[in-house]
Amino acid sequence: MSDKILVTIARQYGSGGHEVGELIAKEHGFVFHDKSLIERAAEKSGISLDVLKNADEQTTPSFLYSIAMGNFDMYPLSINMNPYDMPINDKLFNLQADIIKEEASKANSVFVGRCADYILNGYKNVIKVFVYADIESRAERIARVEKVSLQDAKVLIYKTDKRRANYYNYYTSLKWGKSDNYNIMVDTSKVGTQGAAKIISEYINQIKNK
Repeated sequence: MSDKILVTIARQYGSGGHEVGELIAKEHGFVFHDKSLIERAAEKSGISLDVLKNADEQTTPSFLYSIAMGNFDMYPLSINMNPYDMPINDKLFNLQADIIKEEASKANSVFVGRCADYILNGYKNVIKVFVYADIESRAERIARVEKVSLQDAKVLIYKTDKRRANYYNYYTSLKWGKSDNYNIMVDTSKVGTQGAAKIISEYINQIKNK
């Protein structure tokens, strides 16, 4: 089991969680992993990058989901299904899980999203973070970055958070955003991304100084 320091960041859309992860990685010299894991998965599997991007953070249609819901008619041969016949979203999840574990064994790392907190559960030095913020500050950030109206930004936030929650809840059987699942929950609308990074850094330093 890896003894590296591993920071996993789940985040509400527009909370600045990705930026927090970048700040942490830069300050401590950790390797930073985000959606680039999809590119790694494409290289490893030979599956088209576009196909994997379309499957990212999607949960259905899914072999695993069909089993959970009892919908066996969709996959009548599911019990003996070859992994190569697995739906693309399940295949992507498994590919990313393998890559996350590989990277966790190599170097101190920051992982943004990808259910990394669940995948690395049981590893020695995992800091599980959830970054959130109030809806108004998130909408302002998204409106600025995506160049959309505040109302459209709120719609994007609702849809993206719902997709992330469904993805996480489905693949982990846990509840996205529930405090029990994390070591640190930080509100960037109160402390900013720099402040959030500082809080997490203090936690990292405690582990380093053990």
